[in-house]
Amino acid sequence: MQQPIRKADKYLRGKPDPKMTQAKFDKLKADLARMKKMQPPLAAEVKRLALMGDFSENAAYQIAKGSLRGLNQRMLDVEDQLINAEIILPNKNNSAVSLGNLVTVEVSGKQKTFQILGSTETDPLRGIISASSPIGAALLGKKIGETARVKLASKNTEYKIVGIS
Repeated sequence: MQQPIRKADKYLRGKPDPKMTQAKFDKLKADLARMKKMQPPLAAEVKRLALMGDFSENAAYQIAKGSLRGLNQRMLDVEDQLINAEIILPNKNNSAVSLGNLVTVEVSGKQKTFQILGSTETDPLRGIISASSPIGAALLGKKIGETARVKLASKNTEYKIVGIS
């Protein structure tokens, strides 16, 4: 019998970063409410398809059952994220870079602005980076005027902190 080939990262994924903004927390709550509304009709569909005979040859039943299992797993994952969530509160003290801050840096003569958040909210194209990323980790705790050195790929890059808000 041939062994199934599984995607490695699908089963070895660690727990998501619990640090998130209130907006992300609210979005997860809304997603969970939406999934809870989807569950009863999907369960009814599985029950209806189960009445159609032999489970081993009932493809529609197998697909519906897989969809219900996937939905239930996603609901458990979101509930776990909500239970373990650590809300990032806006920091009034802008003397040093901390989680949630907008940081303006000068790199290679150009200014860039990053917001440092938890890893579940990263979007590098919009300037949102994770506190656990190389750049985010290097910037944390630095003050205006200080330089953070980051080794990216094969070169070292310096980020001079221009502003924190």
